[in-house]
Amino acid sequence: MRLKKKDIFFQTLENMADTIVHSADYFAQQVADFKDVEAFAKKMKEFESQCDEYTHKIIVELNKTFITPIERDDIMHLITALDDVIDGLEATTSRFFMYNLNGPDEYIARFAEILRNSAYEIQKAIHLLSQKKLLAIREYTIRLNDLENQGDELLRICIKELFMKVTDPIELIKKKEIYERLETTTDAAEKVANMLESIIMRNS
Repeated sequence: MRLKKKDIFFQTLENMADTIVHSADYFAQQVADFKDVEAFAKKMKEFESQCDEYTHKIIVELNKTFITPIERDDIMHLITALDDVIDGLEATTSRFFMYNLNGPDEYIARFAEILRNSAYEIQKAIHLLSQKKLLAIREYTIRLNDLENQGDELLRICIKELFMKVTDPIELIKKKEIYERLETTTDAAEKVANMLESIIMRNS
């Protein structure tokens, strides 16, 4: 029996979610020791470029497809939200390289774990979307919201610690931007959850 080919939109969304997981895993592994920041930044750029290709593919398909599995705007908003997650990871890594950050940092590592967990929740939710198991997605959107709250709390803790312990103003500025960019990336993951909730409401 021949298997039915998966819808191109769902397949591309799955591919993008899978790439986000690979990038978040790699990010979390690398921030544990910062052995080669230049190679780290280059690899993260490759992940980000791959997701840009998926975004472009979705746009091309939307322009030539009359009937889509979910609303066109929902597909576009979802792929944009996913792209924001990988962009946040890549932009943070590029700053590790530009700012010559070459040592591990407890708070960056904790953000990395939050983002790794968020990536896995996104992946599970997107695969359920492909199967049209909409109500089951809610379990993962709730977890994504909780992880974003963890990111908010971690930002408060690390910024307070930063101003208490770091006296070099340049070092303070660099670290503060990195922490804030990481927290913004957890916001991007929550944005994916919010977009999925909108899709559930419109299609259940």
